[in-house]
Amino acid sequence: MKKILSGLLLISFLAVLVMPMVVSAQTEMTEINKCTLKHDFSSWTKMACPSSGECLFTNTTYDCAMCCMMDTVYTVTDWIFAGITALVVIFVLMGAFNLLTAAGTPEKVKTGRDYIIYASIGMLVALLAKAIPAIVKAVMNLG
Repeated sequence: MKKILSGLLLISFLAVLVMPMVVSAQTEMTEINKCTLKHDFSSWTKMACPSSGECLFTNTTYDCAMCCMMDTVYTVTDWIFAGITALVVIFVLMGAFNLLTAAGTPEKVKTGRDYIIYASIGMLVALLAKAIPAIVKAVMNLG
């Protein structure tokens, strides 16, 4: 308890020291008037987006707010998919290592199997992350 209290006091003291620097580093907010699209939405029928590049919010031919929102959804789900896929590979390797080094020990065999089962569940979650943009597209009737 004493270590936790001293740790909290130290973190609080450091926060008090750092906060003035954080506040003084802030600049005035500028108005956001464009976004850069990383995905191609030009084939979508219900939403007018440029094929790629910058989308200006003052442009009347494109629906830039919706294009930028969908681009953000795609980017976030791409990162989630990549991260979970990396974890799946690590879990499969750990499970395989446990199975190979088990030497007949039932606990290690069960641990290895559990790692591989968790990895397969993780891969299902990663595939669900790739399906989220299609679900958003269908719910918002943008297709």
